[in-house]
Amino acid sequence: MAVDFPKRVVHGGTGKRQLEKTRKKVLDFSASINPYPPQFSWHCDPEFLASYPDDSYHELKERIGATFHRNPDEICVGNGSIELIRVFCSLMLRGEKRFFCESPTFGEYALSARLAGAAPADHPSNADVSFICNPNNPTGVLLDRQDLLQKLSAMRSCGGMLFCDEAFIGLSDSRQSLADVQDPNLFVLHSLTKSFSVPGIRFGFGFGSPDLIEKIEITRPPWSVNAYAEAFAMEALLHMDELEVSCERINDEREWLYREIAALGLQCYPSSVNYILIECNRPVSPLGDRLAERSILIRNCTSFGLPTCIRIAVKTHEENLLLVEALTECMP
Repeated sequence: MAVDFPKRVVHGGTGKRQLEKTRKKVLDFSASINPYPPQFSWHCDPEFLASYPDDSYHELKERIGATFHRNPDEICVGNGSIELIRVFCSLMLRGEKRFFCESPTFGEYALSARLAGAAPADHPSNADVSFICNPNNPTGVLLDRQDLLQKLSAMRSCGGMLFCDEAFIGLSDSRQSLADVQDPNLFVLHSLTKSFSVPGIRFGFGFGSPDLIEKIEITRPPWSVNAYAEAFAMEALLHMDELEVSCERINDEREWLYREIAALGLQCYPSSVNYILIECNRPVSPLGDRLAERSILIRNCTSFGLPTCIRIAVKTHEENLLLVEALTECMP
């Protein structure tokens, strides 16, 4: 009997896989990681490794709450933001529910919703949950806070929830965040790993009503945030203000990349964050292959429904120079 089971979502960040495959160091522009993260020392006491983590993560939630002006009972934590997406969907979209995602956007929302048994809706007003990625992946478009509050009001009026993924907002404009908004119809997702350039740590957290948060914390696997991730997060949360410097440097590099890429005859979509969506006006798989031969990885956006587009991370100036040189050589 055939079963309509969804396929895995395609992701960037394949540098480690490429290194293991070729034994050659690569420049990974497919992963959108802060090229200028705050610098600080941190330490994980080896004694912590001899005990299970505190599964309530009380101290960690206290620090998140102090940083984002929320109560600890409004905060959940997880092994990366995707774990929290999966858990949220398993709770809120179980059974004959419907979800809405704008397109193009991060594929894990639709996958997690489908795994929970939900079906897509044609409009947010017909959905039990509407997903917003802000700034959006892969476009880099940032909605302002007032627009988001209007979307929240619309979902509230039809009895649905707004799920707002702000994984990249620390590298964009945190003033547009909804993290401080207390509303039973809102869940806000955050991540430290992109802003602080530690994707290997796997740490995400979210904000919602105490009732929803309690259910998420019960549903997620116990001890899913390991001692290393907890120790790093405890220190990183003290350095959130330093991301303003990261944003300034990213903005300068992004403007430089706009000019260089436009000179190659390619179109850059306006972005508010540390990645750029580029229209190449031709299928991009051959370009990706040619760049990979030069040990440079880009994000082929075919899986987003954009077969003529690539997404590139904004990296350091030296790395961006190498990308522009490689693009110049690889463009037909």
